[in-house]
Amino acid sequence: MIIKIKPLSVNRAWQGKRYKTQDYEDYETELLLKLPKLKMGNGKLELYFKFGFSNKGQDIDSSLKPTIDILQKKWGINDKNIYRLIVDKEITKRGEEFIEISLWEI
Repeated sequence: MIIKIKPLSVNRAWQGKRYKTQDYEDYETELLLKLPKLKMGNGKLELYFKFGFSNKGQDIDSSLKPTIDILQKKWGINDKNIYRLIVDKEITKRGEEFIEISLWEI
C-alpha cells in the first residue's frame, strides 16, 4: 500500500518531552484517516516501510517512531511484537512524498 503523505520526522513530533506538536497532531489525524482497517494477531510481526522524502538530507529513521505509534493506534498492534523492521528511503519531488507500508505475521 502507498499512502500519499509527507513522512513526519521525530524532531517535528514533540514539544519538549510531553506535548505533541501541531505538526504531529496534523500528521496523526491525516494518517489515521488514510490508513485502511487491518486486523493482526498478537504474534511476531515484520514491518516494511519505504519513505518517500523530498529532502535528500532527511534521516531514514526520523519518521519511524511517530509512524509506528500511529500504526499501533490504528491497527491495535504492539511495537514490542515487531521482530523485523525493513526500511527503505526514496527521494521524490516535493509534493510527491509518500509512505509505503507492509505488515506480516512471521
